[in-house]
Amino acid sequence: MLSESMFLYGEDKALPDRVPLRAGPLELIWEAGDLRTIKFAGVEVLRRIYVAIRDRNWGTVPNVLDNVRMDVGPDTFEIQFDASNREGPIDFTWQGRIAGTANGEITVAMAGQANTTFWKSRIGFCVLHPAAAAGCACKVEHVDGTFDEVPLPVLIDPDQPVQPFAEMVAITHEVMPGVWFETRFRGDIFEMEDQRNWTDASFKIFSTPLRIPYPVELQAGTQVTQSLTLRVHDLRPESRPAILAEDGPGLHFGPAGDAVPITLPRIGLGMATHHEAPTTQQIAWLAALNPDHLRVDLRPAAPDASARLADASKLAQALDIGLHVAVFLGEPYASQLDALAAILNTVRPPVLAWLAFPAQESFQGGSPTGQVLELVSPILKRYADVPLGSGTDVDFIFLQRNVPPLHAVDFVTFAINPQVHAFDNTSLTETLACQAMTVQSAGHLANGGPVHVSPVTLRMRYNPYATAAPPPTAPDRLPPQVDVRQMSLFGAGWTLGSVKYLAEGGAASVTYYETTGWRGVMERATGSPAADKFRSLPGAVFPLYHILADVGELSPWQVIPSRSTDPLAVDGLILEDSGRRSCLLANFTPSAQTVTVNGLRGTVQVRVLDASNVEQAMRAPQEFRAAPPRPLHAVEGAYPITLSPFALARLDTCAH
Repeated sequence: MLSESMFLYGEDKALPDRVPLRAGPLELIWEAGDLRTIKFAGVEVLRRIYVAIRDRNWGTVPNVLDNVRMDVGPDTFEIQFDASNREGPIDFTWQGRIAGTANGEITVAMAGQANTTFWKSRIGFCVLHPAAAAGCACKVEHVDGTFDEVPLPVLIDPDQPVQPFAEMVAITHEVMPGVWFETRFRGDIFEMEDQRNWTDASFKIFSTPLRIPYPVELQAGTQVTQSLTLRVHDLRPESRPAILAEDGPGLHFGPAGDAVPITLPRIGLGMATHHEAPTTQQIAWLAALNPDHLRVDLRPAAPDASARLADASKLAQALDIGLHVAVFLGEPYASQLDALAAILNTVRPPVLAWLAFPAQESFQGGSPTGQVLELVSPILKRYADVPLGSGTDVDFIFLQRNVPPLHAVDFVTFAINPQVHAFDNTSLTETLACQAMTVQSAGHLANGGPVHVSPVTLRMRYNPYATAAPPPTAPDRLPPQVDVRQMSLFGAGWTLGSVKYLAEGGAASVTYYETTGWRGVMERATGSPAADKFRSLPGAVFPLYHILADVGELSPWQVIPSRSTDPLAVDGLILEDSGRRSCLLANFTPSAQTVTVNGLRGTVQVRVLDASNVEQAMRAPQEFRAAPPRPLHAVEGAYPITLSPFALARLDTCAH
């Protein structure tokens, strides 16, 4: 028996409290030791402030809080707490203090100590400026007393650090005409990276500078102390709040003002990485998604390479679709090329597209992509003369630093996962809009050529930043590739947001997740291999299945670009064909949200997926999808609807 919270967000525990705070003119949220969404007059000035402990492979060791003390007034606050970070050899404890005054000043401090000797890549504060601040004027103060005046970059910047945002002791940026926001650092030297490279919708300021070699062995007893001071400088002759809303009060969703229809990407699935074949029923459920393709990875030197490709070919034929075959070529090249040709001639896969990558990619650039393409292209094209793409099998920053030779490819490709830096629901939701930015930037790198995103997953499939072999998974933990939210309503909402923004960004093709298993769109028939930690329903679909089913059912309708007045609360996707529109909505929050939907006309019907019916929809997806929708009535030409926590809704206009 699964609890309601398991269906909502994958865990049988409460989400952390979000405490609203004020420091004079500043509004913000305190959540689990972090400060979030710091606003002045409704404008977000900082997205998040938090302490990060990163291990030698850049893994993040979670903060565990204790002894929290709060003194919160109408426009002041003070919060103190103890925190610990313990994982493997790491044992680090620290005390935090956050205080805000009525004149708009906030101080944030941490004082910690290593209780064991361990290797670390970073310990200290991270300060996130929102991606929406791109282009804002900045004044940067450096440790040597010099200053630079530059805007935050508009285009996604691959350099670490972004220049001249290095060797910093302070940064002040323009919030609105006449209003500046200062962030001052103490305890280390700080610099900035553009986190849009990883789909985080922020510019991150952190310490210690990357010019200093890492990882570093931190001796037991070493103390780490840092602090931040935040100030508003309102230089306007008469301070007054900004004009915020154009849509009136409340939450609104509808077509963007300059909406031009966009072609929906071709959407496919990844081949399951486990070895359990789908059942006849599961194949029927997969076919109902109307997938465009099935991706399979082919490493010619792997002992199971031929069997994996044969399994994928069999499933693709059962689904009546083609394969996207991702070939990974390593040294010695000659023997791997011979093995590749032999495997293709033996298995005879139904190939729709090729992807080609080096077996090892370099984060700093210089991956042998061009050489791999030159070697592998003749073999691939001789077998099937279909589009060939390359770029990176991992994060967008690898594509930024290593663009494939465009004369040798028909499209560029990169992968997306939202959890390189942060892991909570809010942070994952924040990444969605940035997916459109990465596709647009990739299109620029490709000189306007097609962009494939392959694959999209909730977690890293492997760690391309590791400096040492990963430790074995602890008995009480899931593998790092697995996220419990895969089987939740939140996971479904995140998937909807991803489809929306990748479509609006102009992606030509997107590959999502896997077919079955805890990284897929439905559970294996035999159930979870760690049922005490990933508590799914054996053989059932996951809620995100229904998002992909809706999109597949409506393909090839056109995407109408849309906007939400609060996309971190509710967002959605609008599709149109011959005057008919369908709208898919997701509530990303643990609270009920009432949203007014604009841009629909005539008779509208709605189907909701929420805590009340999600188990039935997972166990019997065809019956859920065949159930009649209910009417939704217009109020003054728009359609208000209340979505319960993490709920999803599909609104359809009826044919006349």
